[in-house]
Amino acid sequence: MRFSANSVWVSKDAYDVAVIGAGHAGCEAALAAARLGFHTIMFTVSVDSVALMPCNPNIGGSSKGHLVRELDALGGEMGRVIDRTFIQSKMLNKSKGPAVHSLRAQADKANYSRTMRQVLENQENLEIKQAEVVNIVTQDKKVTGVQILSGAIFPCRVVILCTGTYLRARCIYGEVSNNTGPNGLQAANHLTDCLKELGIKMYRFKTGTPARIDKNSVDFDKMEEQFGDERVVPFSFTTNPKDVQIDQVSCWLTYTNPATHDIIRKNIDRSPLFSGMIEGTGPRYCPSIEDKVVKFADKDRHQVFIEPEGLETNEMYIGGMSSSLPEDVQYAMYRTVPGLENVKIVRNAYAIEYDCIDARQLKPSLEFRDIEGLFSGGQFNGSSGYEEAAAQGLIAGINAARKLQGKEAVVLDRSEAYIGVLIDDLVTKESHEPYRMMTSRAEYRLLLRQDNADQRLTKIGYEIGLISEERYQKLLKKEELVQKEVERLKSTNVGTTEKVRKLLETYKSTPLASGASLAELIRRPELSYRILDEIDEARPEFPEDLAEEVMEQVEISIKYEGYINRQKKQVEQFKKLESKKIPENIDYDKVKSLRIEAVQKLKEYRPVSIGQASRISGVSPADISVLLVYLSM
Repeated sequence: MRFSANSVWVSKDAYDVAVIGAGHAGCEAALAAARLGFHTIMFTVSVDSVALMPCNPNIGGSSKGHLVRELDALGGEMGRVIDRTFIQSKMLNKSKGPAVHSLRAQADKANYSRTMRQVLENQENLEIKQAEVVNIVTQDKKVTGVQILSGAIFPCRVVILCTGTYLRARCIYGEVSNNTGPNGLQAANHLTDCLKELGIKMYRFKTGTPARIDKNSVDFDKMEEQFGDERVVPFSFTTNPKDVQIDQVSCWLTYTNPATHDIIRKNIDRSPLFSGMIEGTGPRYCPSIEDKVVKFADKDRHQVFIEPEGLETNEMYIGGMSSSLPEDVQYAMYRTVPGLENVKIVRNAYAIEYDCIDARQLKPSLEFRDIEGLFSGGQFNGSSGYEEAAAQGLIAGINAARKLQGKEAVVLDRSEAYIGVLIDDLVTKESHEPYRMMTSRAEYRLLLRQDNADQRLTKIGYEIGLISEERYQKLLKKEELVQKEVERLKSTNVGTTEKVRKLLETYKSTPLASGASLAELIRRPELSYRILDEIDEARPEFPEDLAEEVMEQVEISIKYEGYINRQKKQVEQFKKLESKKIPENIDYDKVKSLRIEAVQKLKEYRPVSIGQASRISGVSPADISVLLVYLSM
């Protein structure tokens, strides 16, 4: 034990689950465990940091929106809370196909945190405790409790680590370095030593955030106003679409320019990123403005989004200009941006370093392979982003509960969910930077759309116990309506009537030489299910709360049927490899013809299936063939 406590005492209250951290991962983990009936305690260094958004106060975005809808389909909370607290909402990539449509909502930062805290405080079986956890108590490599800074030990059966960016956190800008967590909150400085003593391999990562500025010092006339969608789509499948049709606030777009870049270049030696003051590795896909200027020297400008932090504050977020430059340089560079000439900084931009783990030490269930009952989720696993964190927290919470239930862990594979892709990448691939989810990482993204997350995952959530009977029956009704309507459209023919001719002419669609089914017309790029309403005389009335979802699924099912069927065949091949399990006690040294590198990697990762083994760097197709032969003997 590497800390000093006045006394050691054991709490009389014993818990089933202890969650360390109250960020987005910790909230979902604690709620899942408590909702599945287990006495859960959640520790946080500050109850004011529950569901905190220390960077951009938004939920969703490209691929991240998929994660939130999947999390909701499984019974998570993030989607419901953002539907109650958003101030602007947009469906991104609408000009492209449905596979990459992603919902993004700007949140009221304080209201989101407050609302999530209310959910936690009113959840049966769940307690919140403000305290720093300093030690994981184990016996024979098995979790038995946690110890806090005061010396108190809280007995528990499983622990879920969701420490985010707080472990030995250090906030840095220019020559200023403070040993604090995000937003100046207390860091957790003692737990790292305990984890290392347990044999856990640690990384040092970093991320950053832009300055927050005073709205009254911004000239919006020099910026492009950005509006939300006219019709808002909710994140949660349980939210009534009518409830999210609200008055939305605007965001604003402006740009850096050569003057901005010149200031940054002249002061680059003062940036901790380039001076060597920062040791941790930052996210490649969310670079600081210094990184952008250095790495993309040919670009004359970069986008800058000015986004409100809430309805009851004048603080605004400068999206696209995160930095760790000194304060005087921050003022100089921000004031070169159109609309920010007289800007006043409320909170300086900063970089933050923190300890996290090499997630290859985890099973696909997110339990540590070598420490029974210890689970891990969120940015502590080497990922970035609120949504990635929440998704991992939910799965860790579910699997911690299922371990206590004596049930098999829930492991979503890459063909089932973005969550499956996220976790599989983390536990099988070496990563030297914070992992960020992207649509390009999902091989079967046409099947893993954000619009069909409920059809893919709600049944699983129902079987787990996080989805109610009422919600499950509603899904079954929706699927029945979609199927019947698709069949009707395929069997309903229209002829070369004057009404049909005029409609096709209006939308510049090829005239019909003979009859065609409504489904065949929907497949034409220029036509849609809604457009054909005027010639579809037998279109049924759908329940009001399901109408939009049913029509969307009907349209996609018909228009992309060929592509979807082709990808389903690819999934069948993928499933064959995933279903071939590898015994836990396999001795790879006895598998003849495996290359030395493959033996080393397989022993290190201990994959649970041939499919997972095939995705490990250093394991070749030839090695997989050898394994298949060995397992069939």
